[in-house]
Amino acid sequence: MIGCDTSHAIAFTKILNRPDATGPLAEVRVVAAYPGGSADIPSSRDRVEGHVAQLREMGITIVDTIEALLPLVDVVLLESVDGRVHRQQAEPVIAAGKPLFVDKPLAGSLADALDILQMASDRGVPCFSCSPLRFSPDMFGMRNNPDAGDVVGCAAFSPCPLEPHHPDLYWYGIHGVETLFTIMGAGCHTVTRIHTDGTDVVIGTWRDGRIGTFRGIRTGHATYGALVFGSKAIVRSGDFGGYEPLVEQIARFFVTGTSPVAVDETIEIMAFMAAADESRRRGGAPVTLEAVLAEARATVQARRSAPARDGG
Repeated sequence: MIGCDTSHAIAFTKILNRPDATGPLAEVRVVAAYPGGSADIPSSRDRVEGHVAQLREMGITIVDTIEALLPLVDVVLLESVDGRVHRQQAEPVIAAGKPLFVDKPLAGSLADALDILQMASDRGVPCFSCSPLRFSPDMFGMRNNPDAGDVVGCAAFSPCPLEPHHPDLYWYGIHGVETLFTIMGAGCHTVTRIHTDGTDVVIGTWRDGRIGTFRGIRTGHATYGALVFGSKAIVRSGDFGGYEPLVEQIARFFVTGTSPVAVDETIEIMAFMAAADESRRRGGAPVTLEAVLAEARATVQARRSAPARDGG
């Protein structure tokens, strides 16, 4: 495990290391961890010491570097709460050929997200990323809910606190955006965002004419869910269903090497959130996902084309 600065590090370890685990959960154990942590994010910096102490009590070996971690493990959970460090932390894992799950957000920028996925593809290393909301039973089942029928639209919502070092929705709004795409599927073309201090509303127009929205909540009661507009009925989803459904999917992924989430959909989620930021910068103007993807691809290409810096 890389990154002990999130509650997921403790929760996932408890699920995977249960002595009575069955199925895929019985095939994977957390055995070693690199603490990580980001000094400029209090919710990262202030959690590491306590989480490391808990992991030690669970018998987890704590190491000082990612390089020291890799010989001890077969697969890697990248759990660092700070998306900005994910590309740098993922690179040695991918170079070592270790299958990799990257917790939300996949990266701290769209360019870094594309770079991680391209590195993994180039080396044939299994890699995926998602929010726990994707596999919550009452969310995951809504795309094919028999009461709703075909999904013709969706209004997803979640808490959406902001963190100044990340694009606005990458930090926490991703939970609701992931819910939106879990239900709607890929195919979003343009994004328009309305922003106030207490609320974000992001409107996505899909290529087939469907409309999906995300409401990010910072004022008033905040919870998770979605309203699904179906061909048969309008159906309210349930709430967050805990971490175990996601951890089971991660364990199955580590055993089989097959991602449960299409790479193209993951890229589209990251692009949707990047386009929402660009729409805010433009005063709520519509922004195409292709526009932000083109800019991010150009950044990755320039990065890869740059001559290697001499470290001597």
